[in-house]
Amino acid sequence: MRRLSRKKALSLVKELDAFPKVSESYVETSASGGTVSLLAFSAMALLAVLEFFVYRETWMKYEYSVDKDFSSKLRINIDITVAMKCQHVGADILDLAETMITSNGLQYEPQVIFELTPQQRLWQRTLLLIQNRLREEHALQEVLYKTLLKGAPTALPPREDASMEPLNACRIHGHVYVNKVAGNLHITVGKPIHHPQGHAHIAAFVSHETYNFSHRIDHLSFGEELPGIINPLDGTEKITYNNNQMFQYFITVVPTKLNTYKISADTHQFSVTERERVINHAAGSHGVSGIFVKYDTSSLMVTVSEQHMPLWQFLVRLCGIIGGIFSTTGMLHGLVGFCFDVVCCRFKLGLYRPGEDAQLHQMNNLNHHHTPLLADNPPR
Repeated sequence: MRRLSRKKALSLVKELDAFPKVSESYVETSASGGTVSLLAFSAMALLAVLEFFVYRETWMKYEYSVDKDFSSKLRINIDITVAMKCQHVGADILDLAETMITSNGLQYEPQVIFELTPQQRLWQRTLLLIQNRLREEHALQEVLYKTLLKGAPTALPPREDASMEPLNACRIHGHVYVNKVAGNLHITVGKPIHHPQGHAHIAAFVSHETYNFSHRIDHLSFGEELPGIINPLDGTEKITYNNNQMFQYFITVVPTKLNTYKISADTHQFSVTERERVINHAAGSHGVSGIFVKYDTSSLMVTVSEQHMPLWQFLVRLCGIIGGIFSTTGMLHGLVGFCFDVVCCRFKLGLYRPGEDAQLHQMNNLNHHHTPLLADNPPR
């Protein structure tokens, strides 16, 4: 009984076979079929390798949401060199509500040479070239995101040796924490004085002839510093020969959460608009000489995450490639063979033979002109 039940089960399974086997004696091979098979297998192998490289690649996914974090502090990273002595300039940050005036965390490095060495100048030109490429090719930013830890440091390289250039510049660098509201980082003449009614800069003892706000922004960023990231103002250099020059940078800061397979960080992107003008009260151009960086935070937050093709999707695409090429080449081979039979060989059942047709035509002519041996009405 068990054997009978097993046989019935096996026979039922055989009837459900959707891939019936054909005996080799009924299979006919041809040279054209072998050639098409080689081409199909080569195409399958090539596309499978290319699909594997696509599977290894990753892409960046951008998601936008409302920034609900207003209580945390905003970190500003600064590295600016001004072509004036440190005792003549002062830097501080004032927010929109004028409730926070700070310069804590900023360091003044005197005895600095403003002119760059050939190696430093090469670094600056390379950085500016990358900046221009980033403005033209936005996809390069994704490459920087995916290779953060491999990126070289973007800081200005130190001088190789001592120089005889005059030490007439001041380097202001460091980081400060401010409220997440609009604010103004300004570098102007005189040291800042803090008092409850606001703030002021003591500029009475500084000669007007010493004003020179030519500057170089080696680094300016918001949020956590990430290696390899190039910010829009890095490497910017402004040269002026007027003592009453005002430089303004209007910045919009966008909170950004970066999640890649190598790092997760909370940082900030920003866009910038530059403006510069000469202060001339007689001509109606009012203001104060100096460097002013006005920033404002965006209410939107961008989440940048690195995505990867799942394994099941790669297998499905691979099966589609193999099955599609196999089916397509089979149909094309059959269609080409059918057309070849129609054009060159006609149909095999009615094969066209000119010699036999000529012989049949001659025999028909002989039958029509042959004189009968017996008359139809013989004489009596």
